[in-house]
Amino acid sequence: MKIREGFSGQRSVVVPQLILDNKKTDPILSALHITAMGYYPKAENHFRARESPISDFILIYCVDGDGWFEISGEHFNVPTNSFFILPAGLPHSYGASASHPWTIYWIHFQGSLAASYDVLPEKVCRVNPNSSSRIRERNDLFEEMFASLDRALTPDSIRYASALLHHYLATLIYLPEYRGLIGCDERDDIVDASIHYLEENVEKTLSLQEIADYAGLSPSYLSAVFKKRTGQAPLTYFNHLKIRQACRLLTDTDMKMNTICHKVGISDPYYFSRLFSKVMGMSPSEYRRRGEI
Repeated sequence: MKIREGFSGQRSVVVPQLILDNKKTDPILSALHITAMGYYPKAENHFRARESPISDFILIYCVDGDGWFEISGEHFNVPTNSFFILPAGLPHSYGASASHPWTIYWIHFQGSLAASYDVLPEKVCRVNPNSSSRIRERNDLFEEMFASLDRALTPDSIRYASALLHHYLATLIYLPEYRGLIGCDERDDIVDASIHYLEENVEKTLSLQEIADYAGLSPSYLSAVFKKRTGQAPLTYFNHLKIRQACRLLTDTDMKMNTICHKVGISDPYYFSRLFSKVMGMSPSEYRRRGEI
């Protein structure tokens, strides 16, 4: 059962209570299971206040923009590239920044092991991109969980999503271990490091200055060395990465076009369509149709 859209590009899914009522006899679901999950891009005016406690733990992962939450009389700011977990059983409130509304991945979860993942050293934990970050892989894992629940709410699809949830939570709770196992090279080459940074931030809008700041170079010098290596300016390369990701989402998912726009960091669907057509020689809808043939 899907929740009605409230933000452009929003997606969410709720596991029906009838299915959840049967979880007590299932060894996998009784340990950890998802009750609802979703993705809210640029969630302007997003706000939720719960004076009556609920039995869900709530993970909110902010990948762009800013937000906040309040719990037990304390207020916390939530910047880009950070996450927090709200424990079950406590009143709370949270919302998007008025000037720079957040883009969030969120999951409600329960189970006998749920509290085991609420062991964060800080109330708000940072997940900044670096040379060994694996943000794209984490976001792909979220999409796999979402697809498992969204396409079919069978017992096995719910068990599969719940099993993946252990992995997803671990990528955040045990961040150094997650980042240290794969892709451990230091990426000393400044162009390689810049490309990795662009890949990890494909859902965002970046300026040349922001890319240069990450690389520790002036915009003009970065542009020169980047173009010499790749044949393209940094922002042109970034746009091609966005279109490549859009192609994958068009063929491998049933996401609506406005959701895909946000997933590649382009909020204007008309600009997205023009850019896609320029790069691919056809419109996004035509590309999707050809992929279905």
